[in-house]
Parts: sequence; C-alpha cells; structure tokens
Amino acid sequence: MEDAFELGPFRPPSEAFSLLLRLTRNCPWNRCRFCGMYKGQRFELRSVEDIKQDIEAVRRIYDRIIELAWSSGYGGRLKDAARMILNKPPDQSFYNVGLWLYGGGQNVFLQDANSIIMRTHELVEVLHFLKETFPEVNRITSYGRSKTAAKKTLEELVEIREAGLSRLHIGLESGSDTVLKLMDKGVTAAEHITGGRKVVESGISLSEYVLLGLGGRGLWREHAIETARVLSAINPSFIRIRTLSVHPALPMYADLEDGSFILENDEEMVEELRLLVENLDCDSNFVSDHINNLLQGVEGKLPDDKEKMLATIEQFQSLPLEERHNFRIGRRARIYLHVDDLNDARKHQVVEQIIEKLGDGDHDGDQQMIDRLLEGYFVPL
Repeated sequence: MEDAFELGPFRPPSEAFSLLLRLTRNCPWNRCRFCGMYKGQRFELRSVEDIKQDIEAVRRIYDRIIELAWSSGYGGRLKDAARMILNKPPDQSFYNVGLWLYGGGQNVFLQDANSIIMRTHELVEVLHFLKETFPEVNRITSYGRSKTAAKKTLEELVEIREAGLSRLHIGLESGSDTVLKLMDKGVTAAEHITGGRKVVESGISLSEYVLLGLGGRGLWREHAIETARVLSAINPSFIRIRTLSVHPALPMYADLEDGSFILENDEEMVEELRLLVENLDCDSNFVSDHINNLLQGVEGKLPDDKEKMLATIEQFQSLPLEERHNFRIGRRARIYLHVDDLNDARKHQVVEQIIEKLGDGDHDGDQQMIDRLLEGYFVPL
C-alpha cells in the first residue's frame, strides 16, 4: 500500500504506545547465546531516503486519521478516531499509527537492535526530519549497544541528543566479564562502563537491562556483585530487571542439555536479586516491568527506596515454604502480581487448584511446574 511503512519485530514494554520507525534491520552482533530475537536474520542499514519515505507515510496516515476524526464527528479528539482504526485497521502500519495516537502521539521508538550504529550525520538527519514532520513529538528512544556507544565520541552523542534522541535502551545483562564471555555478549564490563558513562554524560537518558539468572548456579554471586559494580559506575537513569528463560531455540539450550549451565530456580534468583540491590550505589530508578519477573514489587528510586525494595524481597523470603510455592505458581500463571495478593482467598484457592493439577505425578518438584508455566513467555526486552 502507498501508505505502508516498514516495521521491525521488537520494542521494549515501556514503548508500547510509541510510534515504531525502523532505521536498521535486525542486530549487528546477533551472537548472544541467551537471545533469540534476531537469530537467522541478516543485519542491514536502511538508507536515509527510505527512512524519510517511511516518516512521510506515517504523516499521510496521521492526516487521514485527522480527517476521519472530523468526518466522524469527533473534531480534534484523535484518540476516539484512533480507537476506530484499532477496531478494524486496514494494515499493520495503520494499526501502529492508531495505537500511537491512542497513547497520546508523543513518543517514537527507533528500531531495530542498535540504531546508533548508523553514521552520526545520517542519524542526526533522520532525527531532524522526524522532528520537522512531527513537531509535537517529545520523546524519541532506541535500542543500542554499549560497545557502539563506547566507540562514539562524546561530541557525537551530544549531537544525537540535540537532534532529538531522548533515551537509549541498552542490554547490559551482566557486569561480570566471565558471564559476558560465556554468553558471547561481545562486550566487556569496561566497555559497558565506557559506553554507559558517555551516554549519561551526553544527556541522553539511559535504561540498562539486567538479566537475572544469567550466571546460573555456578556464577550467580559474581554476576550479581559485578553487575552492581558496573551499574554503580554508570549511574543510568533506569535499571530494568529481566528474568532468564531458556527455550529450545536458543543457542544456550545446548548448555542446559550437556549440564555445563545449571539454571537457578526462583528462590535462588530472589537471593541473587537481593545481592544485586544490596550492592548498588547509584541514583537510578529501579524497575521490574516484565511479565517473567517474580517480584515485580521490587521497584523504586535508589538510594532512597533501597530498604523498601529489600523489605519486599524479605517479605517473600520469610513466607512459609508452602506459601512461597503458591506465590511462585500464581505469578507464573498470571494470577498474582504482588506478594500481598496471597491474602486474596479466591486467588489463593485458584492457585491451589493449579498446583494440584500440575502436581499429578508427572513432575518431580515445583521448579518443573514453573518451567512449564514459563514456556512461551520469553520476551527479552
């Protein structure tokens, strides 16, 4: 279609209502053993001209939705017109613009995995064109890699920020060089710090992602302590927690099969989370905004909320064994959100019924139940 534009497959949960614009295709590294997001896909840079044509297509769709709003009697109420589009979108491009306008029409996310790998002057040209086409946009974000940020000069990153890039989402995953090497992350702890510090110093808001469980049972302590050290050195705007889930399509699944990597269970990852939080010394917002995280209530502004966050972890760890088990199953079944939900008698009974059904003699221990409930929920970022 004339008004269609190219969309990539992924964006962070926090960008659910952002306009998606694809600047690059797939991931330039694409070797991380814990990630299946772009496996089998070749990385490509898109031309500035192609990206501008996509922005112009978005503008045409935007204008058509404005026309629809007036012709349908909504006047300037674009959210109501966008709701009509979402009920029956003609294609994915219209759906994305409709969702964007429904969410306020102010945020844009640049896809795919590492937009800042573009030549700086080309990325700046795209950002300027986007802002000229949509002056009302006030936040532009993207994924990035620490290694790429480390190779940019501070002046380049400042230029990118001044052109309009507001925030970078970077997958730190771990601050342990041992873990980073085992997972073929393609970056060192020192490069994480250099790249992260440059982003922070440029004035771009930085979200760093941590993957609980990535060290396995053998390296969990080093993973937690070194990750806290690196994050403290970077002092990002946001620290976002994710939980490792390994499905058969991932390269590291072979490590589980041969026994070289042993997954932590939920209880062990909670202890890892405790150690991470205890060792953080930074002024970051700590966020647990992913469906796979067991304790989504462990959130707050560091350092002020550290004790409150640790108290939430203690609340879970001090529960009787049966209640911890009930909560773990209830979280994975999407019935509980916070530990206090255990006090809901109806929800508690539903979870007990699930436990009874899963524990039908086919499983040896509760972690197998957890693994079954986690299948199909792997969304790394």
